[in-house]
Amino acid sequence: MQRTVRVVAPLGFRLQAQPLVQSRPFSSVQDGLRRTPLYDFHLAHGGKMVAFAGWSLPVQYRDSHVDSHLHTRRHCSLFDVSHMLQTKIFGCDRVRLMENIVVGDIAELRPNQGTLSLFTNEAGGILDDLIVTNTSEGHLYVVSNAGCRDKDLALMQDKVKEFQNRGLDVGLEVVDNALLALQGPTAAQVLQAGVTDDMRKLPFMTSAVMEVFGVSGCRVTRCGYTGEDGVEISVPAAGAVHLATALLKNPEVKLAGLAARDSLRLEAGLCLYGNDIDEHTTPVEGSLSWTLGKRRRVAMDFPGAKIIIPQLKGEVQRRRVGLICEGAPMRAHSPILNTEGAVIGTVTSGCPSPSLKKNVAMGYVAFKYSRPGTQLLVEVRRKQQMTVVSKMPFVPTKYYTLK
Repeated sequence: MQRTVRVVAPLGFRLQAQPLVQSRPFSSVQDGLRRTPLYDFHLAHGGKMVAFAGWSLPVQYRDSHVDSHLHTRRHCSLFDVSHMLQTKIFGCDRVRLMENIVVGDIAELRPNQGTLSLFTNEAGGILDDLIVTNTSEGHLYVVSNAGCRDKDLALMQDKVKEFQNRGLDVGLEVVDNALLALQGPTAAQVLQAGVTDDMRKLPFMTSAVMEVFGVSGCRVTRCGYTGEDGVEISVPAAGAVHLATALLKNPEVKLAGLAARDSLRLEAGLCLYGNDIDEHTTPVEGSLSWTLGKRRRVAMDFPGAKIIIPQLKGEVQRRRVGLICEGAPMRAHSPILNTEGAVIGTVTSGCPSPSLKKNVAMGYVAFKYSRPGTQLLVEVRRKQQMTVVSKMPFVPTKYYTLK
């Protein structure tokens, strides 16, 4: 990508032994697809590679999708999410800059605390969802979606240039680290063996820089995309294979791919950008009003506020809901109908739930049909079947919070 950004030099790391699979240069490109530092590692472990958001990533390994999904719920799994865009926003005016383009209250974040937020446009549409962390090192650490990489970078860089032209102190760096997600109820226990920091003191949506299994300069964030306890580890690219190899030595850990990641996040009621939310969806329609900071609501000083804030006080035309049905699984683009047979919405994501042994989905319906318990119809393979609006998450989340 031809953009003017300063790339962070890889931080130092110490390897205790040479890995069998060497890390390849980050973001190497072949056949038009970018490759993460773990590409050869995935192949060596039976990864079935597919194209996703311009990257070659494993959809699954030797275990079935369902086995990987259930292993994550019962033990823990390791996911390569290095395709995600990682950036640093620094300078004295970094918070002011970020609040110019997101809906959240970034100023209220404590040191090393993060939050899910949204980039929005002036029409109130969601440009992307992202996690912003206020690090104790004097910068904001931002993780956003690979599929939105170009537009996210352009948005942030244009705002940086605008601020700099006004004499404000801001800058942006792209972090060229790998990103590994260790997810599941035993994830913290597994990670604790390789760190000196006390994982009991790192609650959900907080982070710390630490050495992990001999690799220094790793940022460990207590978060994930599965609804389980877990962490995402931003690791210098050259240490990625070593770290993944060390984690896999614990029998609790298995590799998991995109297929399990998708069904896990759907059970957790988490959105996939481009499917469940997009530039034509507002946070209120997307049932993401909780991302709007209280101070920001009053100030109405984020992009699209004049559209979004009035929606909080009145009805919207449609709303994202959860759906459960038996029979054939619901899939994206399946029409949703009321019991009289009139189309009142569309499924945006759907799959059989390995945990519930039922079919789950999310989609948009006209507001008056959005109450949990509402009986509806969904059209699957040209046949109508009963479905019911359900609260999300479908499977209770198990995020670690300090008691």
